[in-house]
Amino acid sequence: MIDFRNINTVWASILVETLAQLGLKTAILCPGSRSTPLTLAFAQHSSIETIPILDERSACFFALGIAKRSGLPTVLVCTSGTASANFYPAIIEAKESRVPLLILTADRPPELRDCHAGQTIDQVKLYGNYPNFQTELTVPSLDLGLLRYLRQTLIYAWERSQLPIPGVVHLNIPFRDPLHPVSQAEATALKSVFPDDFFTKINLIKAPVLSSFHASDYFKLWYNYSQGIIIAGVAQPQNSEVYCQAITHLSQQLNYPVLAEGLSPVRNYSNLNPYLISTYDLILRNSTLAEKLAPQVVIQIGDLPTSKTLRNWLEQQQPDYFILDPSYQNLDGLHGKTTHLRISIEQLSEQIYRREAPDTLNLTESQFYCHLWCELEAQARTTIDQQLEPINLLIEPKVAWLLPQILPQNTPIFIANSMPVRDVEFFWAPNSLNIQPFFNRGANGIDGTLSTALGIAHHQQSSILLTGDLALLHDTNGFLISNKFIGHLTIILINNNGGGIFEMLPISQFNPPFEDYFATPQNINFAQLATTYNVEYEQIKSWEQLQQRLNPLPETGIRILEIPTNRKKDAQWRQQYLRELADKLKF
Repeated sequence: MIDFRNINTVWASILVETLAQLGLKTAILCPGSRSTPLTLAFAQHSSIETIPILDERSACFFALGIAKRSGLPTVLVCTSGTASANFYPAIIEAKESRVPLLILTADRPPELRDCHAGQTIDQVKLYGNYPNFQTELTVPSLDLGLLRYLRQTLIYAWERSQLPIPGVVHLNIPFRDPLHPVSQAEATALKSVFPDDFFTKINLIKAPVLSSFHASDYFKLWYNYSQGIIIAGVAQPQNSEVYCQAITHLSQQLNYPVLAEGLSPVRNYSNLNPYLISTYDLILRNSTLAEKLAPQVVIQIGDLPTSKTLRNWLEQQQPDYFILDPSYQNLDGLHGKTTHLRISIEQLSEQIYRREAPDTLNLTESQFYCHLWCELEAQARTTIDQQLEPINLLIEPKVAWLLPQILPQNTPIFIANSMPVRDVEFFWAPNSLNIQPFFNRGANGIDGTLSTALGIAHHQQSSILLTGDLALLHDTNGFLISNKFIGHLTIILINNNGGGIFEMLPISQFNPPFEDYFATPQNINFAQLATTYNVEYEQIKSWEQLQQRLNPLPETGIRILEIPTNRKKDAQWRQQYLRELADKLKF
């Protein structure tokens, strides 16, 4: 359990054992010299899966994916110097998307700093305000008081990575030589006096008890609105079914339709919710309908959906607004007439009851309003299906439309930023396949796409990554994880040779400089790239071929299915048909 060979091995092994007692399951180790004591201690621990990864940026996103999937902190270890700086993009994403990570950066001791000792930078508070908690540990010591300080600091760090909001904790850890496990007599002597009960009082972190909250007060208020909606926004709950059931419970209690973002699990549990609206972006592009559907009140669960049409509509209408979220964060990006209710939808659902029935007139009006949304949803969904089903040409929108019809039950899918998330919001059809969507919508960047997807898929059911070419190319070092990856990931690569999202912006009309400086085509042969990393590759030439390759999915390995598309034509298709389809809708 404790490695008594020298001061550093004692310190590092107590650190690792404390984390193991707290419940740590996975540690990602990046190579380097100064982190040697930590690497040895993690590698020797039998209950912690340790995975070595060369590229620190890729490693941190891989850890992010594992933590997203498990809901538990993942540890990252790196050596001193710029290695730690490469963690930064994933740390930002973890903070913004509320994912627990525990960052351990090895460092030189104080006497070797600010003197050109080599591979030394200022690592204290390196990540600015992004960590929930950050500190530098003292230099390793055999003093029992300092060993207890180490244990308790780690317990606190573990807690702060999860409460009150999951996020990042950074511990900077200096080590003096010797870094390798050479014997030191004083460390060996400690073994005889080391307390047998040193780890016996470590308790697993538990969620805080919910403070008093009287749901009935808010239900009395919500019953008075005749036109209310629930927005099921961007969310990655640990138990999707319970989450979706709770939203359904609230929806049925109030007779409010549920506008479900494509990245919400709600669309993939459609059998639970009769008031599910997936085509709100299309419906609200029709100005007549948008005005008729103006809500008096909105209850938002999760982050606001991606749809700019929805956001503009809400800003224009200025309804009374309630956001359900147990954190203390300000989640009102629209700056409306907003009340933050610091409670989760699951907790609220447990308190739903009717001490006072709603007014009969308002109940009838709210039922009519909800029915109107559902009628328009049926129209819009039929219109989209009729438009996309007969298309044989490989176009980007049909990928997002087809996937929820063909993927195996419970498939985890990581959806890359830029156009994939938008096509999913526009076209992802409600289904009862319990598909599990994952994404990096905290900071909304394309970096770390492949590595995060591999982290989510590691040790899980065969998984999917839906990505564009630039997002994949930005993280090709993620393929280096393949020799440690356990499971299967199919990469659905939409290759339009550039940034399709920019084709939707006004700058696309100005070329030059648009093509070289915004679309940035890379002209990469992905078959050759796959060969370089020993990854299976196949180019998709028909929708039938894609369907055959996705159900069933392989059980092991990494595979690229490349779908070549035309970036400019697909952008024109969206602009033309989203407008035309919206105009066809009517009461």
